[in-house]
Amino acid sequence: MSEQSGLTAQQEASLADLLAILRLEPLGSAQIRIDGVDGEEAVAVSSGAADVFIGQSIKQPHNRVFGGQVLAQALMATSLTVRDEHEGRLPHSLHAYFMRPGDDTLPIRFAVERMRDGRSFSTRRVHAIQHGKPILSLTASFQDPAGGLDHHAEMPEVTAPAELPSLSDLFATIDHPRAQHLAARPADHRYVEGHIAFEPSTEPTAVQHVWMRAIGEIDDDPYVRAAVLAYMSDYSLLEPVLRRHGRTWTDRAMSVASLDHTMWFHRPFDPSAWLLYAQESPSAQGGRGLGIGKVFSEDGTLVATIAQEGMVRVPAGSDGA
Repeated sequence: MSEQSGLTAQQEASLADLLAILRLEPLGSAQIRIDGVDGEEAVAVSSGAADVFIGQSIKQPHNRVFGGQVLAQALMATSLTVRDEHEGRLPHSLHAYFMRPGDDTLPIRFAVERMRDGRSFSTRRVHAIQHGKPILSLTASFQDPAGGLDHHAEMPEVTAPAELPSLSDLFATIDHPRAQHLAARPADHRYVEGHIAFEPSTEPTAVQHVWMRAIGEIDDDPYVRAAVLAYMSDYSLLEPVLRRHGRTWTDRAMSVASLDHTMWFHRPFDPSAWLLYAQESPSAQGGRGLGIGKVFSEDGTLVATIAQEGMVRVPAGSDGA
């Protein structure tokens, strides 16, 4: 099995790209203007200034920005308006909507509204903008460290990551664009139940477990670590929907896109260390599928809970089991 010390040139480049797109540049501020209608009379309400940042995009085979990228960048943008003024106030939740596909040939601007700064919580809203239109809208909340009640779910017993092949092990030598793209990810993924990249699961279950970690060391900056986890969290959370219905990512008759994404950060973690992503899909209907995931550190500590709903459209009469 491959280890992080034996990275390919493609993997090293992909990790460098990930860390680079998280280094957003400030552009100054802009005035947020909300236009509406009050009865029959048009009104314009100014909600104050927004901090504006710009970030680059990682090229993708389909020329659309990876959802995890814009999610991670949006979280970083909100963090940049909190960290200097409220030391130690870390993200505890985010709620995001994907509204339009992003263009990976263009940079993305992030306009952050400072909604509220309280004694222990801060709330931010950010719009990721291309071509003058939002491609993602995200709200994030930050909290000062606090004590209190403490419990968490138990980690399921699964095969250890050292006993499983990485996607690089499986696909690095296969001459296929998608295989090469999977092998070059900045995150190492190891599937307990086997991947569904090209072939459907032999068992129609709506549950899967994926070990994941960044393929190189990540700075101990907790804001960067939260953004890296947000990035990695978007790779596979809709897969239990596909697995349950015998679908694969290469099914050309199927159309899949993330609609929204929610994360709750519970405890500190290192995305360079192994994390178990325990995933399930409780429901699929109406052309949508829901994925829920719990993220555990290797010692069994629950560090995050994640939910995502996606559009999952299939031709009429082929909706599977």
